[in-house]
Amino acid sequence: MRTAAPSDADALPLSSLPFASCYLYSPRGDGWLAKASRQVCERVKTLDAHWLPRYAGVVYQISMRDPQLADLFARGAVLVPVPGSSATAAAPWAALQLAAALSQVGLALPVWVGLRRQFAVRKSARAPSALRPSVAQHYESFSVVRGTSAPIRRLVLVDDVVTKGRTLLAAAARLRAEVPCTDIRAFALLRTQGFVQRLDHLIAPCHGVIRWSGGDARREP
Repeated sequence: MRTAAPSDADALPLSSLPFASCYLYSPRGDGWLAKASRQVCERVKTLDAHWLPRYAGVVYQISMRDPQLADLFARGAVLVPVPGSSATAAAPWAALQLAAALSQVGLALPVWVGLRRQFAVRKSARAPSALRPSVAQHYESFSVVRGTSAPIRRLVLVDDVVTKGRTLLAAAARLRAEVPCTDIRAFALLRTQGFVQRLDHLIAPCHGVIRWSGGDARREP
């Protein structure tokens, strides 16, 4: 049974979402590292079959020495790719390919395509900040396709890029409404550094939280 979308004044079915990421992404920064970050993003968005497994391999290697990342991808977790802005699931999309690559390079975790878009939303990357979909709009657009009735210990949402965290928070909230007793966390390969002119590193593992605050998502850090 579907639940109504939250208004700005309403609470989501969850108030915060732990997340991790490994790469930095600077949309407008200067310098070769910022340019390299845009190249990484472009390769992921275009489903580059040569580079996607390499980036997934870096994540796996980091997890071997990062206890928090290792715990995120511990045995028993299920990877859930976050759908793109389109309502069609006929063709592979970036998060699905990334989840598959993460599973294949060594994590060996199942991938569950259980989150879908009921209708398309505006693509955030091509919209002015004020016109990007809200958490409530993302939440309403998602639906959960129930699969096995067996309990799942942990669901790990997988996305290519996290900016404010609206999409991930809405996706997690939709899953929470359907599976209230499951541990839900998130992983995004890249995290946006929108107000940074230069990057000091391209690979910078991070563990943070996305909060529901004031009717919007807030990513920390």
